[in-house]
Amino acid sequence: MSLTFDEKLSNYASLLIHVGVNLQKGQRLLLRAPITAAPLVRKVVAEAYKQGSPFVDVHWDDEELTKLRFEHAPADSFEEQAKWRFDASMEGVERGDALLTIRAQDPDLLKGQNPEHVSTAIRSTQTLFKPFSEHITAHSISWCLVAYPVESWAKKVFADESADTAIELLWDAIFATTRADQANAVELWKQHQIDLAARAKVLNDKHYAALHFKNATTDLTVGLPDGHIWHGGGAVNRAGQDFVPNMPTEEVFTLPDKDQVDGLVRSSKPLSYNGNLIDNFELTFEKGKVVSYKAEVGEDTLKNLLESDEGASRLGEVALVPNSSPVSQSNILFYHTLFDENAASHIALGQAYSFTVKGGEGAAPDEFAKLGANSSLVHVDFMIGSADMDVDGVFADGSREPLMRSGEWTS
Repeated sequence: MSLTFDEKLSNYASLLIHVGVNLQKGQRLLLRAPITAAPLVRKVVAEAYKQGSPFVDVHWDDEELTKLRFEHAPADSFEEQAKWRFDASMEGVERGDALLTIRAQDPDLLKGQNPEHVSTAIRSTQTLFKPFSEHITAHSISWCLVAYPVESWAKKVFADESADTAIELLWDAIFATTRADQANAVELWKQHQIDLAARAKVLNDKHYAALHFKNATTDLTVGLPDGHIWHGGGAVNRAGQDFVPNMPTEEVFTLPDKDQVDGLVRSSKPLSYNGNLIDNFELTFEKGKVVSYKAEVGEDTLKNLLESDEGASRLGEVALVPNSSPVSQSNILFYHTLFDENAASHIALGQAYSFTVKGGEGAAPDEFAKLGANSSLVHVDFMIGSADMDVDGVFADGSREPLMRSGEWTS
């Protein structure tokens, strides 16, 4: 028997509390959400209090206000920030709060806006929040990122449908890819986490020195540092609590050696980056650094991303996703990294996660770099996998073995 919409939405809220952040009795929840997501927020808040949370602190956003800023604010004002948000976030880390972020975004929100103003505002926010971001990448607290559909996003995905139908279809896709459309969603997620962890263990036992990605448009070798650690599905915070950072998730991932990435890579899906679309782009790497790039759409945005800081033109993550993943098999281009990265293998420009290399957690910046790990204000995933992508695992002696063929695991 199929579930009603309200039952699926309740399931979604339950998953976010009991699997996503895995909220514990007596633990506070910091919830960031757009005002459009109020129906889901109310269910999440109710579930959190039922779980025994003493307080749920909701920080509301409205992307239309963001757009108004870039349309009307003075040209010299884009470094201004609301420091109270940073202070509240850091207080949450110190208390051991859980963090849930709900995103409802228009992929083209800032299309046509001054790219220098957008870049300045992003860089200012990233600089302010850098200490907090370091806690997130180190998994100091439980955190989870999820999505909520809005008309602008739904119409981008389902352009030929009416607004109401597009939103309904996008909800169906979100529920299906997060398993919220199943009555036993929590149990399904627990098994999914076990399966991803098993795949990560196989890769850790291999001790590859590099991965080689090859198809008609990509020929890229991604070196892996000694001591790299593969992860999949869930994570563990400093208190020893399991959580799932992203829902959906279909990836196993680790960090590249920041100085050992060479070759040409072309994107397989568009990248929506802070309200601007980057599409049909390619990057050429030499000794870990992007030395040339081009994009058919959004090249200025790509340029600003790569120039965010020194580490933005190097890689901080490499992730493998089979083409048969539920997100890929939906045959939907979501224009949202949270979903599209789980339809295809991907790499990320910028910051590496400290827990993906032995000795990385708590390492000073210079020691982190010596481990082969990249540091940056940004961490931006983009998709490179496809149904024709082959991936080889390369051993330290130069020998190799097939790891993925035509986008699927070989074993």
